[in-house]
Amino acid sequence: MLLALLVLFSTVSFTIEKHFCGDVLVDVAVFSEAQKCGMEAYEKDQEAITKKSCCKDEMNVVQGQKELKHATFDDLDFQQQLFITSFTYTFINLFEGLPNLIIPHKDYSPPNLVADIQVLDQVFII
Repeated sequence: MLLALLVLFSTVSFTIEKHFCGDVLVDVAVFSEAQKCGMEAYEKDQEAITKKSCCKDEMNVVQGQKELKHATFDDLDFQQQLFITSFTYTFINLFEGLPNLIIPHKDYSPPNLVADIQVLDQVFII
């Protein structure tokens, strides 16, 4: 899951747009246009006199990865193919269940005891 998110975010491109009024940062926007400070009308009159604008827009573009390398199993050399194959085989068989134990006498009941042999022979485990 983590690798899928890493690939997704590494291929996304986005734009960060900043609007400055003088040296003061007014707005920062990602994926959209930054809001202006409302000085456009005043700025056009000022620009006719001074030939210089007080507001400026700064745009930073963060480029994502354009192409992803698609490697196949055939692109690997023999040693890598052998390792991947043996690793997969052992990993799959690692979780194989234990075989059922065969108990030959599980369906037969023990014989009825007529007398307690330990008491008759007076053999006790101490």
